[in-house]
Amino acid sequence: MSGQEWPSVSVIMTVVNEERHLAAAIERLLEQDYPGGLEIVVAVGPSRDRTREVAQQVADAHDHVRVVDNPSGRTPAGLNAAIAAGTGEVVVRIDGHAMVPRDYVRTGVRVLEETGADNVGGIMAAEGTNDFEDAVARAMTSRFGVGDASFHVGGEAGPALTVYLGCFRRAALARVGGYDESMVRAQDWEMNLRIRESGGVIWFTPQMRVSYRPRHSLRALARQYHDYGRWRREVVRRHPETLSVRYLAAPVAVSAIGLGVVLAGIGAVARQPALVALGLAAPVGYAAANLLASAVATADAPRLSAGAALRLPAVYATMHGAWGAGFLRGLPADERRDDSGTT
Repeated sequence: MSGQEWPSVSVIMTVVNEERHLAAAIERLLEQDYPGGLEIVVAVGPSRDRTREVAQQVADAHDHVRVVDNPSGRTPAGLNAAIAAGTGEVVVRIDGHAMVPRDYVRTGVRVLEETGADNVGGIMAAEGTNDFEDAVARAMTSRFGVGDASFHVGGEAGPALTVYLGCFRRAALARVGGYDESMVRAQDWEMNLRIRESGGVIWFTPQMRVSYRPRHSLRALARQYHDYGRWRREVVRRHPETLSVRYLAAPVAVSAIGLGVVLAGIGAVARQPALVALGLAAPVGYAAANLLASAVATADAPRLSAGAALRLPAVYATMHGAWGAGFLRGLPADERRDDSGTT
């Protein structure tokens, strides 16, 4: 591709309470080596810190950085606002705390043109700053922790169900109507589903990597994965054909462990050793699988500290338990919406 052939790009992000990381994230975008035209559109939601001031200061200093409002603060609404305000033929989504390499946009556009895909994305490279975050990062890049999605565990380039963030053709976003603003979580997966259903291709490439900072505590991690599970259940409710064994693994495990504990308790009260043994099969089996997976994950990551390795079983259990419980719980009726827009 010559300099005249590179399409114009709108880099979009939606931010709330991102004062700490926003300036650095935008600085990385300003340093991109992209040969074509590039603009940055930041949608700012109601924040408790100086996010808006930081965004506006950067915009005042750079003509091709713009700030737009996102009154609801919700991610899909902010993304749609930024898309509408942009003019680029290609739309690159970036998080407000993402640190992207200098060639990120150029690589995404090149692969987009080479493959003819509608969306190209790469690896969500989880990286911690302490033992706990390192444990979460290791869990988020292991098949036992998150399954076999390429954007988590890597793999060969090719078509995928979804990718992390994304480099989109604007025409594809217009074709499917942009992000569904009722999807507070899982909006990327749901939109990529609609792109695929419309005949488009989602393409994974390991050449694109974005650093991701994991949650800083078990409580925050549990809240994150509980929300993931609830909203994955909503995707399945709206699109039953997407249900797979992988999505059922955590809720089945949670159900089996819960039932097993109840049966073991009943067996203990009734002095029925056989019932106790039957009830303990699921929790003991999961604990054994967890410890084995933790040992394998530690062996495959020789630079993982002893402190992180010791935290890994608790991290796995939190991720699986919270996701499974969230999936089983689903969303309350007043948060659900059918595709027609009615609850």
